[in-house]
Amino acid sequence: MLISVIIPLFNKDAYIDRALDSIAAQTHPDVEIVVVDDGSTDDGPERVRRRRDPCVRLISQANAGPGAARNRGLAEICGDLVAFLDADDAWMPNYLENAARTFEGLDGDVATMTCGYIDWPGNMSREPLWRGRGLTDGVHRVDAATSTTRLMDMLTYMWPCSTVARTSTVRRWGGFYARDGARYAEDAVLWLKVLLNHPVCFQMTPLAHFHREASSLSSNYAGARPVEPFLLDPGDVAAACPPDLRPLLDRFLAARACKTACVLSLWGDRARARQLTRRFVTLRDWTSPYFVPAVFATTRAGHLLLRALLRVQTLVFRRNPLTRSRAAGRSSPTP
Repeated sequence: MLISVIIPLFNKDAYIDRALDSIAAQTHPDVEIVVVDDGSTDDGPERVRRRRDPCVRLISQANAGPGAARNRGLAEICGDLVAFLDADDAWMPNYLENAARTFEGLDGDVATMTCGYIDWPGNMSREPLWRGRGLTDGVHRVDAATSTTRLMDMLTYMWPCSTVARTSTVRRWGGFYARDGARYAEDAVLWLKVLLNHPVCFQMTPLAHFHREASSLSSNYAGARPVEPFLLDPGDVAAACPPDLRPLLDRFLAARACKTACVLSLWGDRARARQLTRRFVTLRDWTSPYFVPAVFATTRAGHLLLRALLRVQTLVFRRNPLTRSRAAGRSSPTP
């Protein structure tokens, strides 16, 4: 079974060899690799060329963001399955073999297989975290009875670099979000459409290495992170949503709008926070996760209290060497 691997590359010359080495070490023999240079200005593309690997194709384009780079790769590949590896991450040697074997035993409608991962720095398995949230090994399907929290956790677990998908499914749903050069949660629109329409397979055992210390786009914002594409442009997901799951999608969007509104308010952007809550949240969502914090955070008093708490937390962090050393090996879950 041919598995195609797509690597978006942008200014990661210090890490691209590690990513390619982890693919070269795979125990699955039938692999093609497409590296899409997304307008790099460093030596990364040249490092790929110097490897002279016949399994690797290097494609160059003007900088357009990781979603556009992955979509360019999707247009070039031949495999029935597609795997995505960021240029600063890596896989364990049996990652692709495990995916191929898993798909061979799955019903044809199962769209994706997502495994666990090791967080770096710190060499920390995230398996206990996700098991603690109630995720389990096996095939899962979202339905009208699925809770908002469960859908949020399922979506968050589906990190691209630990997810192998059927190529036909990814293409059917339009690939990754790429409008306006999206560089945050560009995968979430795709995986949300997949979750609403297909069963997916989860495995909790870690088989991927997620290197947050290597300037991951999703975890290195000095201020508020960008608003998720499915909140900026919800029409795409809504059009793909089955009618019986539309209430669940509306609750999901309300919960994520509340969560993002809290973050925006914390960083002083109460105007956008209020825009989000007015667009997606009604009083019927009062039981939604983050509803009460979001309502409070969008007030001036709430914003001031959040800022004060942030300053206290920052001060404690800076003064406590033990806290700093622990933080070096700990990261929050993916967005």
